[in-house]
Amino acid sequence: MASTQPTSAVINRPMITATVMLATLMQALDTTIANVALPYMQGSLSATSDEINWVLTSYIVAAAIITPATGWLEARFGRKPLFLTAVIGFIVTSMLCGAATSLTQIVVFRLLQGIFGAPLVPLSQSVLLDTYPSEQQGRAMAVFGIGVMLGPILGPTLGGWLTDSYSWRWVFYVNMPFGVLCALGILLFLERRSDRPLAARLDWLGFATLGLGIGAMQLFLDRGERLDWFASHEIQAEAALCVLGFYLFAVHSLSTPDPFVDLALFRDRNFVIGIILIFIVGFVLLATLAMLTPYLENLMNYPVMTAGLVLAPRGVGTMAAMTIVGQLMRYIDPRLLIGFGFGTTGLSLYVMTGFTPDVSQGTLVRTGLIQGFGIGCVFVPLGTVAFGTIAPTLRTQATGLFNLMRNIGASIGISIMSYLLVRNAAITQAALVEHVTPYRQVVRDHAHQLSLVTFGGRAVLAQTVAAQAEAVAFIDNFKLMMFVSFLAIPLVLLIQRPYRSADKEGPSGSHATR
Repeated sequence: MASTQPTSAVINRPMITATVMLATLMQALDTTIANVALPYMQGSLSATSDEINWVLTSYIVAAAIITPATGWLEARFGRKPLFLTAVIGFIVTSMLCGAATSLTQIVVFRLLQGIFGAPLVPLSQSVLLDTYPSEQQGRAMAVFGIGVMLGPILGPTLGGWLTDSYSWRWVFYVNMPFGVLCALGILLFLERRSDRPLAARLDWLGFATLGLGIGAMQLFLDRGERLDWFASHEIQAEAALCVLGFYLFAVHSLSTPDPFVDLALFRDRNFVIGIILIFIVGFVLLATLAMLTPYLENLMNYPVMTAGLVLAPRGVGTMAAMTIVGQLMRYIDPRLLIGFGFGTTGLSLYVMTGFTPDVSQGTLVRTGLIQGFGIGCVFVPLGTVAFGTIAPTLRTQATGLFNLMRNIGASIGISIMSYLLVRNAAITQAALVEHVTPYRQVVRDHAHQLSLVTFGGRAVLAQTVAAQAEAVAFIDNFKLMMFVSFLAIPLVLLIQRPYRSADKEGPSGSHATR
């Protein structure tokens, strides 16, 4: 399939690639960069711990609701105007977030930031797919994947450094140089689409019901742990609205001639398997990061900056894999690379099931490199095969759903793992306490430290038991994510390879489907 971009776009490919890379990295960073700054914001804005979490929740919910609408917005306003508006809006709202002086202001500005940021990643992926011919799309997805994967990994480290060195406001101001360069790149190098699809009338009912389902689900997942899940009336209401929204959306989509989401996308087997697998990638990658951060900071007593530096090699592994796989896809079946990636990720999680609170930094770095390499091996070929058989007119809508599923996978993964961590730690602690008696040999051997007679001894003993119980709960979570990674491999067998390698098809760029 030839590129759908004009000749000038082909000449400007490096600059277009750099531009969309900036947009992707900027948006991906903002999903995690503010997390470490929350305690500082809480003090500065005089907010409670529950109130300050709306800074994260408002952004996530807004981005999730708007992401599926990217395809319609592009058809309605055009790719270049939409992209430019999204970038400028993201810059302005980032500045407003940094300058906020009250909790209400920063929550509203984060909501707007999520709205403007939602189209950035789907548009970036769609632009790259249209700019590069089929035989070079593996390389394009490698570049795109670096931004998507590195943003969440580097966000906490960069956010911690900016907060410690300057103030929490700089986690938002840092977007300005990236955004200005990105806006200039769009103005100078991105051409208007010659095959822009015609915008149909917006299916408001479909958009509203899908937005209701996604928004309620994100609130349910984000606030469930803090509100003790179904013990809270708020969580019960959000769960009910989530089910209602998705049910009404499904019924309406199947009964209307022009649904909000084109059902032709779901008749493409590769795309359906692709969104399932990217859901698993989001589940495993972000949930692992969400588990490792408290593991390092709480169990191993690492400072925030040290924990970030120990996690950073994961990004190095991802970059290395994407660089290598982008080239290998010309010669190796992408299905083999995806299967290898999930297997490598599962292997790294198997190693992590042997972690203890005394694990060495070298082991942490090695497992991070291996897992990052595995995820990188999955992301590049998966993005290529998922869109290889999608019509260009549906591509932006498809990229929106693809990235939405990755984000939903991350939200569900983090929520499930956080819930299981608390639950399993409590169960394990209760089981361990039953065996802590003066008659146990281990208690006798450490009687000077674990004395049951003195207050200090009981406190040390309680702290030791709690830490061991939490370590066991972390291991249980790593084991569950390992099984999820390995169980994803059989799904790869259902993928149809959309084309043969370019070197077997000749320089014409036409590819056979098989």
